[in-house]
Amino acid sequence: MDWNPAYSWLVLALLLSLAELTSGAMVLLALGIAAALTAGGSALGLTLPWQLLSMAIFTGVLLPICIMVIRPHFSPRGVAYGTTGTGVEKGNRYTTLRRDFDDATGIKVNGDFYRLRVLESGKTELPSGTPVVFRRFEGTTALVALHQPADITPQDNNSQRKEP
Repeated sequence: MDWNPAYSWLVLALLLSLAELTSGAMVLLALGIAAALTAGGSALGLTLPWQLLSMAIFTGVLLPICIMVIRPHFSPRGVAYGTTGTGVEKGNRYTTLRRDFDDATGIKVNGDFYRLRVLESGKTELPSGTPVVFRRFEGTTALVALHQPADITPQDNNSQRKEP
């Protein structure tokens, strides 16, 4: 069996497609499919300049298709990747939790744990399950405010009951 340039394109297609398993961006998959299609052109007898041109054309067509059509099917619904820290979380209510290995108090934003600090008091330790409202990030620390439920009104100075 003689070595054919089509085999080289098929090996490249296989390696690119396998490398896609590490990234998940669908770019390497598009390149792998383009290399496999180029292997078909090479098997039909295209010369190297035409093979490279067909690889470029296949890549130009398949790359946008893979990114815009295929990739959304592999992302969970409702998760806006790359938006953490841009302000889209501001005003959202979270529940505090304690991390196992260092007992740090924090919140989970888009699946990532962030240590917290209360804006009013500067406290960094709260009981697990405390409702808080996210305000902003300061570095990797989430600055939060304690959540005040709407049905609780603050006690004013005109109340009938006075403490001794």
